[in-house]
Amino acid sequence: MPTEKVDYRRIANEIAEKIKSGQLAPGVKLPSTRELAEQYAVHISTINRVMTILKDRELVVGHPGKGVYVAE
Repeated sequence: MPTEKVDYRRIANEIAEKIKSGQLAPGVKLPSTRELAEQYAVHISTINRVMTILKDRELVVGHPGKGVYVAE
C-alpha cells in the first residue's frame, strides 16, 4: 500500500478524533494546508485529501479566503 494512502487516512482519522474528543472545538480554525503539511511531514496534496475526507464527514467546513473550521 502506498505511503500516501496510509498517511492521508491516518491524518484524517487523527484530526477527526481530536474534533470528536473536543480537543478541537466547533468553530476553531484549523492550521493552513502548508502548516499541516509541515506538521505531519507530508505533501500538500496529502493534506488536501485529508480536508476532503473531513468535509465529506461533515466535521469541517471551508470558507474561501478564510480557511477551514471545525463544523458547528
